[in-house]
Amino acid sequence: MSKLNTSSSELDFDRPNIEDYLPSGSIQEPHGQLRLHDLLDISPTLTEAAGAIVDDSFTRCFKSNPPEPWNWNIYLFPLWCLGVVVRYGFLFPLRVIVLTIGWIVFLSCYFPVHFLLKGHDKLRKKLERGLVELICSFFVASWTGVVKYHGPRPSMRPKQVFVANHTSMIDFIVLEQMCAFAVIMQKHPGWVGLLQSTILESLGCIWFNRSESKDREIVARKLREHVHGVDNNPLLIFPEGTCVNNHYTVMFKKGAFELGCTVCPIAIKYNKIFVDAFWNSRKQSFTTHLLQLMTSWAVVCDVWYLEPQNLKPGETAIEFAERVRDIISVRAGLKKVPWDGYLKYSRPSPKHRERKQESFAESVLRRLEE
Repeated sequence: MSKLNTSSSELDFDRPNIEDYLPSGSIQEPHGQLRLHDLLDISPTLTEAAGAIVDDSFTRCFKSNPPEPWNWNIYLFPLWCLGVVVRYGFLFPLRVIVLTIGWIVFLSCYFPVHFLLKGHDKLRKKLERGLVELICSFFVASWTGVVKYHGPRPSMRPKQVFVANHTSMIDFIVLEQMCAFAVIMQKHPGWVGLLQSTILESLGCIWFNRSESKDREIVARKLREHVHGVDNNPLLIFPEGTCVNNHYTVMFKKGAFELGCTVCPIAIKYNKIFVDAFWNSRKQSFTTHLLQLMTSWAVVCDVWYLEPQNLKPGETAIEFAERVRDIISVRAGLKKVPWDGYLKYSRPSPKHRERKQESFAESVLRRLEE
């Protein structure tokens, strides 16, 4: 991980003003220069508090916030019960039928196209793209998806890559029903992995495994080859590298921004009025997540295709990634946090935690000296 910036701007998110909690007149000008280790020696409790705040600022990015209960009295409880009956007794079976019909239509067309048109690659790829868009539309219909797209529809052009914030694997489905992207994605087990290795493989998708360090070199090579292909499907990357709860954006990986091509940002914002679309893969399987969506009232979201961006003279790949993250965060109304999303899968090292705690303590010192 690159060295973390210790500027106070990184620590301003959701942080209360410490001076608001101190009695008036308790803050005095320090006699001489107060150093960080002096503060930590005086108050070890501050170090523990800083660590707790750092941990909280990280974990809140991956927490699902349940809605406030509204069926708390005798007047509203019968309405809630009626809603449960409608969602599970009527909408859910209907949605299962819709999705089943979609799979029957898709499979009855896909395999003949895939195997009988081997010698006609251009026609075969065109039909396969259309069929994948079709099955994704059936998936969105099975959630009663209400998706509003803003901006021009993506097109097939060489030397361009699309990047988007990531909330759930359904981000791919929502975007795929409008345009057949080739996506770079973590390899999954079960029926999702089967789809990855068969149907989605035909789109030129690229799979990786986080536990395999050598996969990075292979993926980087495949990315460069794909973006320079004229007839390849548009490449879609989720540079956060993990699902975030659609309130925040974590650091973007720089790989998508050092390919020497145009980057097209996509902002996705879910409306949580009916269901929280965030998928916490550590607590539930994707099948359970889909069932949760299919038993909700609807999945409502907005998708913005934003203005393409290019690397500016003298700009590094990391600075380019942060600039694009700014654009997506502003458009979708998300808060930026200075965290690497891969920390979700492994605990931060003691040295990393110590650096973040010192950074927080230094910011407190600066505020007290102002």
